[in-house]
Amino acid sequence: MSITKHIPNTITCLNIFSGCVASLLAIEGYLFPAALFIILAAVFDFMDGLFARLLGAYSPMGKELDSLADMLSFGFAPACIAFSYLRLAVLGDSGAAFSPESLSYSQIAILLSAYLISIFSGLRLAKFNVDTRQTSSFIGVPTPANAMFWASLPIILHFGDYPMIESLLSNQWLIISAVLVTSYLLVAEIPMFALKVKSLKWQENQIRYLFLITLVILALLLKWLVIPLILFVYILFSLIDNLRK
Repeated sequence: MSITKHIPNTITCLNIFSGCVASLLAIEGYLFPAALFIILAAVFDFMDGLFARLLGAYSPMGKELDSLADMLSFGFAPACIAFSYLRLAVLGDSGAAFSPESLSYSQIAILLSAYLISIFSGLRLAKFNVDTRQTSSFIGVPTPANAMFWASLPIILHFGDYPMIESLLSNQWLIISAVLVTSYLLVAEIPMFALKVKSLKWQENQIRYLFLITLVILALLLKWLVIPLILFVYILFSLIDNLRK
């Protein structure tokens, strides 16, 4: 086998490595670098598909490896970020060095609810692999988009002073609500347009161009606050696209 055939799988392995580091950092409470490694995993996730197309290096193993990498980087790692925010909300500053034996059953249940993200990400990825309707678009929010939402929270807090967001993230019930909503969106029967383009023609990519233009305008108005809104703007434009069709 030519060495070039191994390039896409090697890039996917870098995705796995990034997801491992992101998960470890998030559990230890280093949320900003954890978010950066999730973004790095997303870059590798894009690149492995790109190189597979350029090199004609498609394989059943590559498809399965990609799903396993996505489960780790976009299913487990963002759940670890949610877990860390819940730990801070429930236990405060002492949460960095908590002992499981000192927790009540309700506190344990609240903390572990973060991993609903992992469960529904696994369901989303398994569904994608067998659903013939998702060849050129998606049904439900893709796992990388959901992961980017959770990764965006520590990023905007790192680069900006947003007391309101910090206050919201100190409320355990709001975090649990966000976990439930984003988990549901992963498996919801909502057709979502794919961002991949086959040409640059306006007519074929109208919804994609309008989506990107809207994000640019929102970024100019809201700056870093636009990042967590990207997921919901994506859902909104997908709903508009469905109505248009």
